[in-house]
Amino acid sequence: MLKTKETLRQIVFERLKEAYALEPSDLDFDHPPQAKMGDLALTFPFQLAKKIKANPRRIAQDVLAKLGTIPGVERMEVAGAGFINFFLEKPAFCGDVLASSQTRTLRPDEAKIIVEHTNINPNKAAHIGHLRNACLGDTLVRCLRHKGETVEAQNYIDDTGVQVVDIVFGFLELEKKTLAEVEAIPGKFDYYCWDLYARTSKYLADNPAAQARKAEILKAVEHGRDPEAALARHVSHRILRAHLATMERIRAFYDVLPCESSILGMKFWERAYGLLKEKGAIYHVADGPNAGCWVMKLEDEADKEKIIVRSDGTVTYVGKDIAYQLWKFGLLERDFYYEPFLVADGKTVWISTATPNANGLAFGGATKVYNVIDTRQSYLQKVVVQGLRALHYDAQAKKSIHFSYEMVALSPRSLTELGLDAAPEDEGKSFVEVSGRKGLGVKADDLLDRLTAKALAEVEKRNPDLSPAQKTGIASAIARGALRYFMLKYGRNSLIIFDFDDALSFEGETGPYLQYTAVRLASIFRKLEERGGSSAAGLEAEWGGGAWPLSSLAAYEIADLWDVVTYAARFEEEILISIETLEFSHLAKYAFLLCQKLNGYYHKYPVLAEENEEIKSARLRTITLGRRTLIRALDLMGIPVPEKM
Repeated sequence: MLKTKETLRQIVFERLKEAYALEPSDLDFDHPPQAKMGDLALTFPFQLAKKIKANPRRIAQDVLAKLGTIPGVERMEVAGAGFINFFLEKPAFCGDVLASSQTRTLRPDEAKIIVEHTNINPNKAAHIGHLRNACLGDTLVRCLRHKGETVEAQNYIDDTGVQVVDIVFGFLELEKKTLAEVEAIPGKFDYYCWDLYARTSKYLADNPAAQARKAEILKAVEHGRDPEAALARHVSHRILRAHLATMERIRAFYDVLPCESSILGMKFWERAYGLLKEKGAIYHVADGPNAGCWVMKLEDEADKEKIIVRSDGTVTYVGKDIAYQLWKFGLLERDFYYEPFLVADGKTVWISTATPNANGLAFGGATKVYNVIDTRQSYLQKVVVQGLRALHYDAQAKKSIHFSYEMVALSPRSLTELGLDAAPEDEGKSFVEVSGRKGLGVKADDLLDRLTAKALAEVEKRNPDLSPAQKTGIASAIARGALRYFMLKYGRNSLIIFDFDDALSFEGETGPYLQYTAVRLASIFRKLEERGGSSAAGLEAEWGGGAWPLSSLAAYEIADLWDVVTYAARFEEEILISIETLEFSHLAKYAFLLCQKLNGYYHKYPVLAEENEEIKSARLRTITLGRRTLIRALDLMGIPVPEKM
C-alpha cells in the first residue's frame, strides 16, 4: 500500500502541479472508514480550500476532471464535503501485494540508531517488570531493522551503582564473606542475591549509622579499589550472565554491554565533567543544602538544582548518564575497549572494558538514540537531554528519545498461583505492585517456568502422541508468544496487570491465538501437499506476480477477499506508525485484527474442498498473503510459530 500511495502521489502531483501551487507532500491519502467509500481517499481539496477560500467540493470536482484516468485505478469519485475516493483495480493490486510481500520497501532515515534497553541493575534476579522493558526494546530494534536502519542494541550495565554496592555491603558486613566464599556460592546466584538485597535494604533502613560504611564501599568500587571493587565485579558479571540467559528465553539479544565501570575507568566522566564546567552547564555550590556539590540549574524549575557531583566527589547516576549519552552520539571523541562476554544467537556479545586490547572494535557514534526506561525515570531523562542542550548539542538533544513505559503489576489470582502472599496493605487490591528492594515480586525465570508448565499441560492434552522434546519445544514457544504479546498489547503508558490465564488463552487477543492462526494456515498447505498438490513455494512460482483470477468469485466473496488483501497490504504502514508513536500495541492490534479477518475468511470459504480451480487459486493466494504477513508481524514482535498447537 505504501508503494501504491507513492505512485499515486507522483501521478497526481504531475497532473495538478500546473493548476495548483503544491508539493508532493501536500497529497496525503487516507483509508476511508468503510470499504464502499473506496480504497484510498485524497484529502487535498480541504487543505487547498483553506488557502484560497473556496468550496472544497467544487475544488474536488475540478481536480477530478484534471486527473483523467490513472493506471491501476478502476475509478474515482467525489464524496462528502470534498473527498476524492480512489477505487483500485482489484486483480492487479492483489498480484502486486502478494509479490511485494516477499520484499521490504521501507528505507532508513538515520546513519545509525542506538537502542538502549533492559538495563537491569546487576544485583539480583530479573523480575516481571524487566521483561516488559526487554519486550518493548527488542521489538523496537526488530522494527527499525526491518525498516532498514542500522541498529545497535545496547544493554547498559550499572556495575558500580548503589544497588551493586548494597550487595557488596551485604556480603562483607552482614555475611562476612570473602570473594572466594562468594565465588563458591552454588546454584542460582541471582536468586541468592535477590534475598540478600532485601535483607541489606532493611538493615540499612534500620541502622542509619551503617550508611557511612556503605559510602566507603561506593567510593572504593568507583575508584577500583579491592577487595570491594573485585567483589562488585564478580557480583555484577555473574548476575549479568544470569540476566542474559533469562532474556535469551524470550529471544531478546544485544550487541554490546557498556559498563559504568568502564565510563569511570576510561575517564569518560572526567571528559564530560570538563565540558559541563567549561560551557557553564554546571556550577559549584558554596553553601546551603547542596554545599560542596556541582549542580545543574533545571530549565523548567529555575529555583531547583540537580546534583551532578556530590560533595564527597562521587558522581550521581544522572552525571554518569550524561557522559554515557555523549558517548552514544560520538561526542566524547573517544571509545571504550571491548572484549567478548558470551555468544548468544550465534553472535558474540561484547562488553566494554577500560583495559587496552587489540580487538579494534568500535561502538556508539549514533545519529539517533532511544533510551527504553520506565516512566519513573522521566525526570532524570529530561535532565540528561538538558545536559546535551547546555553543551549546545541541540541536534543530538532532539534525537535523544526517552521511550517510557508504565510498570507491571500482578493480579491476585497470579500471586496465588505463584504461591506468594500479598502484604497486609495489599490485601483486597485489584493488583499488587512489585518491589525488588522489599523482595516482593515475581522473578522473570519463575514466571517463564510457570507459563511453560501451563502451556505444556495444554500441549499434552491436545497432542499426546508428540515426543517429550517436541512437547517441550512447543510449550516454550507458546509461553514466549503469550508473554511477549501480553507485554506489547497494552499502550506503553498503561499499567499492566499480569494474569496467567488471560495471557495463555487460545481465544481472544492473546499470543497463543495469533500462533494458533498461523499454525492452522500452515496446515492448509501441508494437507494440500499430502493430497498430491503443489507446495507453497511451488504455487507461488506458478502464480508469479500476475493478476489474480477473481472473475469466478461471487461479489460477496470478492469483498471479503479484498478486505483481507488490503488490510495485509497496510503492514509496512503499520510498522512506521508503531515506530513513530513508539506504541507497539498498535502493531499487536494490527496482527490480532489480521488474524480475525483470516480466520473469518477461511472458515467461510473452504480452500481444499473447493473444486473450481480458479476459485481455489484465489483463496490459496489470499491465505498465502495473509499467512506471510502474519508471520512477519509475529517475528517483529518476537513471537515464534510452533510446529503444532
